[in-house]
Amino acid sequence: MAAGYVEILRTRHAARLLAGTLVGRLPNATAAIAVVLFVRAEGGSYSLAGVLAAVYGVANAVGQPLLGRLVDLYGQPRVQLPAALVSALAMTVFALTGVEVFAGACAAVVVAGLFTPPLEGGLRALWPSVLRREEQVQTAYAMDAVAQEVMFTLGPLLVTLCVSLWSAGAALVVVNVLGVLGALSVVVSPPSRAWRSAPREAHWLGALRSPGLLALLGAFLFVGVALGSITVAAVSYADGHGGDAVYGRLMAALGLGALVGGSVYGARRWPGAPERRLRMLVGFLAVCYVPLTLVPGAVAMTVLTGVAGVFLAPCIAVAFVLVDRHAPGGTVTEAFSWLVTTFTVGASVGTGLAGPVVQAGGARWGFGVPGAAAVVSLLVLLATGRVLAAPVGRGRVAVSSENDPNRAVEPRFSSGDRA
Repeated sequence: MAAGYVEILRTRHAARLLAGTLVGRLPNATAAIAVVLFVRAEGGSYSLAGVLAAVYGVANAVGQPLLGRLVDLYGQPRVQLPAALVSALAMTVFALTGVEVFAGACAAVVVAGLFTPPLEGGLRALWPSVLRREEQVQTAYAMDAVAQEVMFTLGPLLVTLCVSLWSAGAALVVVNVLGVLGALSVVVSPPSRAWRSAPREAHWLGALRSPGLLALLGAFLFVGVALGSITVAAVSYADGHGGDAVYGRLMAALGLGALVGGSVYGARRWPGAPERRLRMLVGFLAVCYVPLTLVPGAVAMTVLTGVAGVFLAPCIAVAFVLVDRHAPGGTVTEAFSWLVTTFTVGASVGTGLAGPVVQAGGARWGFGVPGAAAVVSLLVLLATGRVLAAPVGRGRVAVSSENDPNRAVEPRFSSGDRA
């Protein structure tokens, strides 16, 4: 199983790009918990902490596709590093000035969220120019999805460690300094400096003029709803079955399930069209959410939560393939950034939706929300099957003079990226 991953990581620049991207994304992955802990340390209320965390999330959702479009237009170094510096500086100002002046605190987190560099979309745009074969790119997408699960698990632990050793303000600064160093590691690498987007047709909609991409974003909005709602339902369940320790185990099981599922999925090449595979995986995701409504004891619930997470990372990995296929020429970074934004917005909607549901019907009803959301996602995929399967009509060949000294033409993904 590990052979495919080892082969990718041994490819020149691959390990550096993956590690740099993960470290560079730490500020984004830990923003919610870091902001909440800092506001509480400053004497602010949980309501204020929630508002500032939500403001950061909205600004981040707006900024990702906008910065992604700039990356496609001007290249990665000219956008990613300045954005990382501005975002880190804004968070540092927030850490130094505190929350006494609400307008100032709100402005700082808006700037920090808005200028969070689209490193995630940038890495996926780089994979076709770094790896030699299409099947390696698909494996890299799966590895990327798995690595995200690790980051979103270890990132909050790093924040809490910094808080215990120093302070909540120091944690904000440390995480953002690490983020800048990660972004710097990526943008000074040869693949990032040499990467250029394919020629693009000027259009105000950018990547969103692709019907296939819109269909995929519509489906993944509800996958995000499922993930956001399950966390709220888990809190309600844990309140009656052991408290925070049980909640921690449920979330760890969910992450472990995604880690295992993504690792197994990426270890081999799967037959069939990716759009049909995505429908099957989302269907399995919906089926695995249903048993959670049984709300059994803590041990059984932990097992069921782990099973529910198995198909999440494979779904994301296949979505990456389809985004690359349907992104209009010259918009690949923007298209990947739209997927990130849609998933984030969906998770926020799911969190907001699950609250009233849990309040009305308890944890059992709360766990019904992710299952229903996954079913809606599947229905969207079924309704738009022809759009997702339609040929894009763009060449799937790129020439890479850096990777191929003989300038031989080799098959690549449709993004048209070149090293």
